[in-house]
Amino acid sequence: MRRFKVARILAALGLVWGGILLASGLPQEARAQGFQTLAPTAILIDAGSHAVLFEKNADEPTAPASMAKVMTAEVVFNEIKNGRLSFDSEFTISENAWRKGGGGSGGSSMFAKVNTSIRLEDLLRGLIVQSGNDAAIAIAEGVAGTEESFARLMNERAKQIGLTKSTFRNATGYGHPEQKATVRDLAKLAIHIIETYPDLYKLFGEREFTWNKIRQQNRNPLLFMDIGADGLKTGNIDEAGYGLIGSAVQNDQRLVVVVNGLKTAKDRAAESRKLLDWGFRAFESQQLFAEGQVVGEAQVFGGTRRSLPLVSKKPVRVLVPRGEGERVTARIVYTGPLKAPIQKGAEVARLQVNRGDMQALEMPLYASEDVQQGTLSQRALDGLLEFSTGWVRRAFASLFERI
Repeated sequence: MRRFKVARILAALGLVWGGILLASGLPQEARAQGFQTLAPTAILIDAGSHAVLFEKNADEPTAPASMAKVMTAEVVFNEIKNGRLSFDSEFTISENAWRKGGGGSGGSSMFAKVNTSIRLEDLLRGLIVQSGNDAAIAIAEGVAGTEESFARLMNERAKQIGLTKSTFRNATGYGHPEQKATVRDLAKLAIHIIETYPDLYKLFGEREFTWNKIRQQNRNPLLFMDIGADGLKTGNIDEAGYGLIGSAVQNDQRLVVVVNGLKTAKDRAAESRKLLDWGFRAFESQQLFAEGQVVGEAQVFGGTRRSLPLVSKKPVRVLVPRGEGERVTARIVYTGPLKAPIQKGAEVARLQVNRGDMQALEMPLYASEDVQQGTLSQRALDGLLEFSTGWVRRAFASLFERI
């Protein structure tokens, strides 16, 4: 109760505490956590709004197994997008790639012959469709010289696209004590690939690929179910269990599911489908704010105005349960007060919508107009106000820490 009162007082004062401006009273949101799954870690996300419909231990790092190959593919897709590689680029199957990932290695393989040169387009199909470890190692060596150097590129790209709790140590997904990923990060990775590389993403939906006269089906069981699935990747090693990153589209709505830690391939397929079926059946979209509509305001320091309306560049939508709902809480998060000058269209804050303890949605917010630097007297007055109210925020922060 005391925490609620402190938060309410801060909101009433319009103060920024720890970079957060509290807000409340948005329309209804979904009651998502009524669903149960056998998966030790799982997440279900609406790709259009990035709203989380269900999560279970979603931030627990676990071994991704061959789901790490999706990160391998992202590095290559980025190289292609930036013109440094093309489908016609050729890489050689080294003896290392052949021994560690070839047909005799005991793992999934493209069955590429040692010392042969293969077009990148075919290696990508070997990586994605057949989950070939030989293809993964050949790509890593062709791009970065060694698999270790390629892993550094994987981690650089992971940081750039917002994977905050995942670390990669190889291109294959082979077990490594430091190679960990969360299902939330893997879902973010999937959505990033779908949004950034729509043409290349189609490779994840191909059901089979033949190389060296050996025909192999895609290992993703969702592709062979009548549920609109078009990606992405499975994984399995002893220390991780069975995992899957999947995506499906029904009635122009795309859902992304990630599960990991299941005991059998059958459980993996069943739990992934159950989550997708439930998500498509149980929810409907509801718009909270239209594109360009003012969502809230941020305080401004040293400008021609002391507050700045914030807008989203696309409609803010959440999924709500059909026929029922509950109130949501939301907050606008920024480091503030914002310092003038501020350019119209600059990303200055983020909108976070929570359902209970679970964050259901996060979106960037932008300055709705320019804010010029104020006169010397305006800046001096703002400085005085900031100094005088700073002790209030610090006092409340101190109180918050004690309760």
